[in-house]
Amino acid sequence: MKKLILTAICGCMAFFALSQPITGPATVKGLVIDSATNKPLSYITLSLKDSVTQQVIKSSLTKTDGSFELSQLPVKSYQLMLIAVGYQSKTITVPAFSTSAHPVIDLGTLTLATSSSQLKEVAISASRPLVKQEIDRLSYDVQADPDSKALTAMDMMRRVPLLSVDGDDNIQLQGSGSYRIFINGKPSALLANSPKDVLRSMPANTIQKIEVITTPPSKYDSEGLAGIINIITFKKTADGYNGTLSTRYSYPYGPSISGTGTIKNNKFGASAFFGTGRQTTTRVTADNFRQTFTAQQPDVPTSLFKQQVSMANGGNYLYGGGEMSYELDTLNLLTANINYSLGKFKQEFSRNTQFYTTTQQSYLLLSNGGMNWQGIDAGLNYQLGFKHKKDQLLTASYRYSYYLNGQNSNVNAVNRVNFSNPDYNQKNDAGAREHTFQLDYVHPVNQLTIEGGAKAILRSNFSEASGQQLLANGYTDDPTRRNDFKYHQDVYSLYNSYQLKLSKYTFKAGARLEHTRIDANFITNNTPLMMNYTNLVPSVSAMRSLPNNQSITFGYTSRLERPYIQQLNPFVDRTNVQYISTGNPNLRPVTSQLFELTHTKTGKGTLSNKISYMYTGNSIVQVLSVANGVSTNTYDNVGTVKILRWNVSGNYAFNNKLNLNFYSGLFYVWVTGPYNGRFYSNRGIRTNTFANVTYKPADTWSFGASGGYNRRYILLQGSSNDYVYSSLSGSKSFLNKNATITLVVNNPYQKTFAFTQYSDTPDFYQSNTSYQIYRTFNISFSYKFGGLSSDIKKNKRNINNDDKSSSN
Repeated sequence: MKKLILTAICGCMAFFALSQPITGPATVKGLVIDSATNKPLSYITLSLKDSVTQQVIKSSLTKTDGSFELSQLPVKSYQLMLIAVGYQSKTITVPAFSTSAHPVIDLGTLTLATSSSQLKEVAISASRPLVKQEIDRLSYDVQADPDSKALTAMDMMRRVPLLSVDGDDNIQLQGSGSYRIFINGKPSALLANSPKDVLRSMPANTIQKIEVITTPPSKYDSEGLAGIINIITFKKTADGYNGTLSTRYSYPYGPSISGTGTIKNNKFGASAFFGTGRQTTTRVTADNFRQTFTAQQPDVPTSLFKQQVSMANGGNYLYGGGEMSYELDTLNLLTANINYSLGKFKQEFSRNTQFYTTTQQSYLLLSNGGMNWQGIDAGLNYQLGFKHKKDQLLTASYRYSYYLNGQNSNVNAVNRVNFSNPDYNQKNDAGAREHTFQLDYVHPVNQLTIEGGAKAILRSNFSEASGQQLLANGYTDDPTRRNDFKYHQDVYSLYNSYQLKLSKYTFKAGARLEHTRIDANFITNNTPLMMNYTNLVPSVSAMRSLPNNQSITFGYTSRLERPYIQQLNPFVDRTNVQYISTGNPNLRPVTSQLFELTHTKTGKGTLSNKISYMYTGNSIVQVLSVANGVSTNTYDNVGTVKILRWNVSGNYAFNNKLNLNFYSGLFYVWVTGPYNGRFYSNRGIRTNTFANVTYKPADTWSFGASGGYNRRYILLQGSSNDYVYSSLSGSKSFLNKNATITLVVNNPYQKTFAFTQYSDTPDFYQSNTSYQIYRTFNISFSYKFGGLSSDIKKNKRNINNDDKSSSN
């Protein structure tokens, strides 16, 4: 600054009597309005760049009245960029500063025109905030996270506020395991069979953002007690083509390759993504422990069960999808999409078992087998626009979905002591077929948008189980393992919703009426099951803009959970003869009530505080019983769950190089309910906390460090231990930032992690501890190619079958 002042003084010496030197600091201010309505525009992104170096000097947002003021600036030449979703970006050259001690440039009133296409990508050197709060959802910008180039979708889930992932990669949303998970706003066959395995293999660099929709509007099906997780992968496409190819190697899991591509030519556009890889066979261990008690001697075990388990797992996987669009004319649009997934894994188990009662029993149980899955879904959409109102739309959609999940195992016992069970094999194929028909209509009236629609889902779930046991004459069919099951579920629904946008308020309200018809049959023993029920599901959200870049939102919704095939499936998994699991075909639907209040402040940083309360009656919970030395895991409608939660999240840019993102959730959980003749009650505090620091010493370098802490589960009959995780990362871009190499180390301080879940009742204590691989190394290389110039059109309404709960 001193050099600048001296230069100005010397240059103006001859005119000293007529002018004053420019000493600064300088200020740039103005007002941003809509070019059509002349109304002020709040929260418009401002990016002030040095005209010579093109480096971003300062970023900010307009206030609620559309005004802005960028102060404490060095005196130099600038360019100001205005950026907003739904508006054409504008770059303004800032005039030269006047001669005064504190120069000020008032740009006056600046207008922004609406854009018919989506906002194009804008290169901004300053760090982008990772988290954005909207009226009914929170979104995590995966592309703004530098670690995304080497991590997986499952790794990203750990970083998203309101989500928690335990040591066994089970995801919870606001403390609940009941939610729906989408890809690009639609249910997908990619996640229908084994979502944990797919998310572990899906590269995060194919994901644009992850949305957590906590109060879904009534256009969504009512399923998912806690809400919806929406993974958005498709990026913008336009005239021309572009694409990204990425390779990744994860130690010890193995290699993978993935890619995305887009192409657009006049009225036709298409986008696609794919991924394939091989999981190297890895081996982990586990310990199972159980004691049983009697009422007469509650402190003296009547039996003791110990088991040391070794598990090997590995295989190949493939997934992909695509979307096509054709504009018949300016008002008629056809789109189609397809997704496919395939996987096959081998599994080996050895279970060294000791069982003590009045006598001692021991054996080594060896199991060889595997699991496989495949899924496909395809959709077709027709959208009709109207000449006088661009947002008035009529959409007709059809979707077909199929998935199959198979498992098989051969089990034999050696080193037998007082163990006479025969060797056996078992097989189960379970899956579903769906046909969905949907009609949506959107009608805008000034600041009010009215939506309505109808939908029919025709779903058929099935399970085919069989098994053989080894007798003296060889393997013989075992009729007790035969169990064929068909479960037809048809859901018919109508919805109506309203959205009103005012200068400082936005309101959403609506209701959804759903009728469900169930026709099930245990084919093996010819036992039918019929059920019909109707639900009315309301949804209300409101947002109020406050001074100083603040907002407050309120949401209320009633949600529904229908049991999925994994919970209903009566197949009895006897891979571990004294630890069996089965479904419950008599499960009934569950409803919940959710209230939430959120305050958000933006500026140099972002800070969001959310308070929510969820009540679920007759909840589907996993329950455990022990009889005759055998533990049986199943599901039942016995739980009442209440969750009171406070969540804080935000980001802060210390400067253009150093950025902090964080979130922390603190919630109190009550779980109560009767099972197997006893009433259980469990309660306690849970937490999940995460923080990430990113440092960019140069435009092509990035370094990061992150860590998280999650406190135990609160279950009906037990709990789990806490767990901590962390990672270090570094990346380098080159070839004009088209190529990037990234290295990430997860949990460098700990090779394995012991994750324990336990059940503690007056009749028994049981714990299951798995020693998971914790320290991993990931290296990836990605390359972008091609160029685009305009956006592809997509249907604004499509099919979202979010009426079933997640099965992870």
